[in-house]
Amino acid sequence: MDVHLIELADHPDAVDPEPFAGPDHPMRQLTRAQAFGEAWTPMEAARVQEAFDGLAHDWSEKHVDPTKAAPIYDALERGDVPINGVWLEVGSGTGAGARVLTPHVGSLICTDLSAEMLRHAPDLAPRLRADASRLPFPSDCFDAILLVNMLLFPREVDRVLRDEGVVVWVNTLGDQTPIHLPPSDVIDALPGAWTGTTARAGSGFWLTARRAF
Repeated sequence: MDVHLIELADHPDAVDPEPFAGPDHPMRQLTRAQAFGEAWTPMEAARVQEAFDGLAHDWSEKHVDPTKAAPIYDALERGDVPINGVWLEVGSGTGAGARVLTPHVGSLICTDLSAEMLRHAPDLAPRLRADASRLPFPSDCFDAILLVNMLLFPREVDRVLRDEGVVVWVNTLGDQTPIHLPPSDVIDALPGAWTGTTARAGSGFWLTARRAF
């Protein structure tokens, strides 16, 4: 058993996701490559931006259902997160995370590479177009960072998170999520030593990760 990762009991409403994206899915491969140090090029960024710009309208018409939102809610309840702190959502898309977080957290800023995703998002929190590999924020300025089905750029997450801050990683379709890393790999990818707590909820899972001091 990984002593750096605590697995809580499944939420009572947890269900197995329907088969969707296996290990050979291109986004799965890209997610792993970026998390573990492959270069993020302007060409790659442009390709991903174009793809998500094209998906924005359909995504905005299909708000995340309660089953897919369940891991975010459960992380807020059982993940020991700084509810009253300053939050950043990276890869906020059309606002699934903001819809959950806004009523509960101290403050929230949303960023996404796709201008179209941001344009279709609800006006619930400040929205800023930004490349997650170079976030336009000073170091040590957020208490929590939420990533829902989002690429992980570990060094940049580590840079903008305060010493006692929390990374909240959510895959809404569990291991069937196209942009997927299991909790243990997120812990391993983040710079330095980290500990985490994870659980299944809805059709996915959440992880809260903290630096180990």
